[in-house]
Amino acid sequence: TCTLGVCNGCQMLSALKELIPGAERWPRFVRNRSEQYEARLSLVQVPRSNSVLLAGMQGSILPIAVAHGEGQAEFTAHSGAEELLEHGLGALQYVDHHEEPTESYPFNPNGSPLGLAGVCSADGRVTLLMPHPERVFRSVQNSWASKNWGEDGGWMRLFRNARVFLR
Repeated sequence: TCTLGVCNGCQMLSALKELIPGAERWPRFVRNRSEQYEARLSLVQVPRSNSVLLAGMQGSILPIAVAHGEGQAEFTAHSGAEELLEHGLGALQYVDHHEEPTESYPFNPNGSPLGLAGVCSADGRVTLLMPHPERVFRSVQNSWASKNWGEDGGWMRLFRNARVFLR
């Protein structure tokens, strides 16, 4: 099996981390630093991670829909974003126009440390994403798309990876 939790699903599953093997380092997701609901397209990069859903996507920088008021990753004193990324548990990071992970608004709409926008379990079978890949998996769903993309946007790979994993 594999699990994808997006936005509220991300919040819910992070609150259940005690029940998910390999999720001990996960943050909880709290009110955006901006103190407001954020809705827009942002850029994210896919770092090296254990996520089976993001397999083969490492290094990709993709537009993604953001629509949340409580997406800021908040860590306990025993873990942090750096540790999460070191262990392959950081699934997405917001980046600026220089393609660098950022905490700067508006590039990072919620203020998460190191631009963290998603996490995964140690075995990679559970992936939580605060932004919405399901809203931009077709090229026509994007505000701009290269003619080279064809019908599929970059996020279609995530859903195809799920199908391959579940075979």
